[in-house]
Amino acid sequence: MPEFGSFDDIAMDGILVLDTETTGLVGAPKDLVVDIGICEVSLKDGTVEDLYSSILGYEVDEWDDYLSEAWIFQNTDLTLEMVAEAPPAMKVIQDVRRILKGRLVTSYNVDYDMGKFLYQEPWDLRGTFIQCTDIMKAATAVCKLPSLINGQDYRFPKLDYAYSKLTEGDPAGIDGKQDHRALSDARMASHLMIAMYRNGDYRLRSPNFSPEYSLASMF
Repeated sequence: MPEFGSFDDIAMDGILVLDTETTGLVGAPKDLVVDIGICEVSLKDGTVEDLYSSILGYEVDEWDDYLSEAWIFQNTDLTLEMVAEAPPAMKVIQDVRRILKGRLVTSYNVDYDMGKFLYQEPWDLRGTFIQCTDIMKAATAVCKLPSLINGQDYRFPKLDYAYSKLTEGDPAGIDGKQDHRALSDARMASHLMIAMYRNGDYRLRSPNFSPEYSLASMF
């Protein structure tokens, strides 16, 4: 079995980058995931492929104003009608669970997407996939935006800022505007990860990485 230190050398293909759009920033169970997108990245080839995208369906007639008037519905093309007509949320959750199981997975803000949602009920995905380094945290050390918090060197850059600063030629095709939809944002984060990897600013290993489980799952 390869040594732990060689993980980045053998894990350059098939990395999944996901993004979620939600009804708020508090996290589950107060907030719900309403849109999820997943891309598959080859760091070796520098390619990004769309793998999965779905709106999650809920009984929106039962929602209170907090959910039905969420920022996502006021500032993107995602509507309550689209949520009402989407596949049932549990169907999407089951699909995502099958896709992510045993895979290398990351996002732009792992603490949010996974910590506040995918690791919580009803997703309950902790331990089912291999969490890799947060793309946002890697970008923080490159963008070096001064922090407004005492004792913290840099603040986390927003995805559109990091993407515009660290990638060339708009590889995600956003034409200068982030649309805050899950698959589009996952593409942006994927191309950002590739750009940082090529510059030596991104490594797949995270502080919570478990070499025995992760390497065994790759063969």
